[in-house]
Amino acid sequence: MKRKFLTNLLLLLFLNLLVKPFWILGIDLSVQNAVGTEEYGFYFSLFSLSVLLNIVLDMGITQYNTRAVARDPGRLARYLPGIAVLKLLLAIVYACLCLGAGLLLGYSRAQFAMLGVLVFNQFLASFLLYLRSNLAGLHLFRTDSILSVTDRLIMIVVCGLLLWGGVTDRPFRIEWLVYAQTFSYLLTLGTAWLLVRRQAGKVRPVAEAALWKGIFRKSLPFALLVLLMAMYYRVDSVMLERMLPDGKYQAGLYAQAFRLLDTMGMFAFLFASLLLPIFSRMIRKGERTDELVGFAFRLLMVPSFIISSTLIFFREPVMDMLYRGSTAISGTILAILMVAFLGAAAGYIFGTLLTANGSLKVLNILAFLALTGNVILNLFWIPRYGATGSALASMITQLTVSLLQFVMVCRIMHLKVRHTRWLPWVLFLAITPGTGWILSSVAAIPFWPAFAASVALPVLLSLILRLIPFREILRILLSGRDEEGGYHTAYPI
Repeated sequence: MKRKFLTNLLLLLFLNLLVKPFWILGIDLSVQNAVGTEEYGFYFSLFSLSVLLNIVLDMGITQYNTRAVARDPGRLARYLPGIAVLKLLLAIVYACLCLGAGLLLGYSRAQFAMLGVLVFNQFLASFLLYLRSNLAGLHLFRTDSILSVTDRLIMIVVCGLLLWGGVTDRPFRIEWLVYAQTFSYLLTLGTAWLLVRRQAGKVRPVAEAALWKGIFRKSLPFALLVLLMAMYYRVDSVMLERMLPDGKYQAGLYAQAFRLLDTMGMFAFLFASLLLPIFSRMIRKGERTDELVGFAFRLLMVPSFIISSTLIFFREPVMDMLYRGSTAISGTILAILMVAFLGAAAGYIFGTLLTANGSLKVLNILAFLALTGNVILNLFWIPRYGATGSALASMITQLTVSLLQFVMVCRIMHLKVRHTRWLPWVLFLAITPGTGWILSSVAAIPFWPAFAASVALPVLLSLILRLIPFREILRILLSGRDEEGGYHTAYPI
């Protein structure tokens, strides 16, 4: 399983490094610079509202389906026809809730029109994720990896032409970004449907009340978890936009730093997308997960700490380089959210293991407490500190949740922690930020050499301390065998 995880993780990282950073830091960032902070804040708050309620589109079906198909691949053909119809019905309910929320919040006609298109986009994205969950459950990770970047690749082409291709003389409008999302989701969804149908055989959409009832009963805990997590992850920008007189501007400032958090979160999420079906199958077979958990933790958390530390100490020059209208507050928000990211990244390991184990009650209790605490902190801190207060609330929430998830994993899964390996971690956690501080504040070195050194030196340190298991990675890649004894199989598209 370790080799399967590593080889497919490298493919996922390669594809996503090619596409998603350019989308976020090239296209999405250029769109914000083109339309302005306030106009982008207008879009960002509407987008966050559509994400907050999109659990209604899914009701936990995607996560449940990944786990179910990984445990029994025959469920794909049984579930696909009924779930396809169910997703369409849920889309109607979701649209009514989102548009109703827009009315209650007093949105203008322009906001309401954009929200309608975003609602449709969320339906397309949700259905695409469901189709991809079938491929992941079948362990067709290569196919899923390519689909994971296809929609962004199409958006890059469309928005790139509108921004720099000279196809129009008009200034870029924020609505064009939304329409580009619609176009890319439609093309990718059609491709995914054909691929999944090939695996499932002949399917006819049918309305099966008994199937729906069974899936709802099993997926509702997943639905509640996704809803609670989405709310405490996205509620900040909605509260900012509604609670402050300059809410759109504050939401725009928050979006500037959140974009980098979101970029890093996308790569951390790749670990969870691979680990959920792998953990699920291992637990079903009665195999221990300790070794894979430790392996994945090191591969994710060491680079995450290095990048977060570097961005914290170089926060102001980074924000000045990325945005025309950045301020010192933008850098402060970025630093706080980078600390929050460390908690979120750890959650992608420990939370995924608890999900694969079926420990949904524990996860839902933790998520509810996190949401409650996040909203309370935002209510107190947004009026006083604005976007900075939202960032602080997010940081406290993410760190607390990840710590509690780790405790629960140790208690429920009896995770074994190697106490003899604490010293290298202590040295790494002390020297890495020290290096960033010296290179950013003490040494008179130009930005780019200092930034590169603050990343390269901790990477070298992690190899010396053997926190990144370089020899083990090479051994796994060169062995040609999975730990289960069979040769590794490539998964065709």
